Amino acid sequence: MESSRTPDGQSAAGDAVDAAEAASDSAALDVVARTGFAVMALLHIVIGAIAVALVLGAPGQAEPTGAIEQLAANPWGPAVMWAGFIACAGLSLWQLSEATLRARHLPRRERLGKLVSSGFLSIAYGSVGLSFAGFALGNRGDSGDSTRDFSTALVRSPFGVPALIALGLTIIGIGVYFVVKGVGKKFKEELAHFEGTHRGHLISGLGVAGHIAKGVALILTGLLFVIAAATNDPGSSTGLDGSLKALQDHSFGPALLLAIGAGFIAYGAFALVRARFGRM
Repeated sequence: MESSRTPDGQSAAGDAVDAAEAASDSAALDVVARTGFAVMALLHIVIGAIAVALVLGAPGQAEPTGAIEQLAANPWGPAVMWAGFIACAGLSLWQLSEATLRARHLPRRERLGKLVSSGFLSIAYGSVGLSFAGFALGNRGDSGDSTRDFSTALVRSPFGVPALIALGLTIIGIGVYFVVKGVGKKFKEELAHFEGTHRGHLISGLGVAGHIAKGVALILTGLLFVIAAATNDPGSSTGLDGSLKALQDHSFGPALLLAIGAGFIAYGAFALVRARFGRM
């Protein structure tokens, strides 16, 4: 029997991968992925508005599920939910192709970094897409409860506490990355279209404020996971919503929560521009 490692077999496999990469570069996937970016931008704006409303005493969940619930409340809710699912699924697929198909041309170290970063984003966007589908089917859950259940199950598993600490530190690391990206304006290459223009300065300001706010929120979320593991209290890890609401118990918390909410709105506005004009 001919081995799959023969030149003919390798050539056939290479042709298949090339074909898959060409398909991932299609105009249709580009449009769906950009729509997915726009949906994520809208969710950030809604989350920011919920966070600001929390300071004023209004109820709400300042995380993706809470934002999706707000969008589902309009008369076109089911159609919006399915559209959000398709857009996020397309964006997840695009990120997966970034992590695998297109990354194969990069040097080994860059390829590994792309696998981790784009792979993580693919999972994150896919998860949001599933939340949209859940709401479309009438299955509405609480993200804080889901996070607590996940943390509890993880802690009870072998090596659960170290795994929960590792998860928390990973989220903190991503948060630090966002802060550094915002402070250093490392997002500007994504929107070179506006470089040197007055509009570009405004977009840059939104990008700085938005990346820093999102980074701080992720750092707080990661800290809750680490604290939950260190105190053996997985119920205290309540995700983004819980980390933001916990700020209200501190003297400067409401002001910080207001700043983070405004920052999320700024990030959403920046991401909308990124969805339309950004380099894919």
